[in-house]
Amino acid sequence: MNLSKHYLVASKIISFVPKINSFQGHYVNKVQCHCHLSQHQKRTFFNFPKSSRRREYCGRQLVGYTMEQMYEVVSDVENYYKFVPWCKQSIVLEKKPDYLKADLIVGFPPINESYTSNVTLVKPYMVRAECKDGKLFHHLLTLWRFSPGLKREQQSCVVDFQITFEFRSAFHSNLSNLFFDQVARQMEGAFIQEVGKRNGPATMPPTNLLQNGSPAKS
Repeated sequence: MNLSKHYLVASKIISFVPKINSFQGHYVNKVQCHCHLSQHQKRTFFNFPKSSRRREYCGRQLVGYTMEQMYEVVSDVENYYKFVPWCKQSIVLEKKPDYLKADLIVGFPPINESYTSNVTLVKPYMVRAECKDGKLFHHLLTLWRFSPGLKREQQSCVVDFQITFEFRSAFHSNLSNLFFDQVARQMEGAFIQEVGKRNGPATMPPTNLLQNGSPAKS
């Protein structure tokens, strides 16, 4: 693929990413991304340091839904294709009370990629998904943790969300540098919105609780 085709694909993906108008309670942790270049470096689409291939996003929100309500949506992997942005297909291959294995297809026109996710479930506290097939990613980890919210509001909880990944392909890595933060925020917001569709309005708007923190520990 020549440079003109690379730029064409990139422009299509950027134009496809929707604007975020609703869920704005987020915090993007860029400390470990090493994406800052010196003034003497020319920041172009194909000039990112190798360390920038690993990307990380983490957020902590107080939301007006219970731990159980959040857990039910996040653990509903077989229906991800219905509400998770850019998830084209989600098929559960194996399912147990504390574990499931699923094949997912994610994509932006004209790119579609598949991978296998191994999901650990601890109801209603945690959903941990990790890619281990090694075809698309060197590393992919998505971690959700749910803890009690306000004492005065039973329908509330704290949601910790973390996603870290590193593509095997330099091309995919360079593309992800262009839109990763927006995609991560869109994903985070999509789950909150889906909980609302299933359970009605939240008792409060989401509140960002993470100022200078670090990712949730697995």
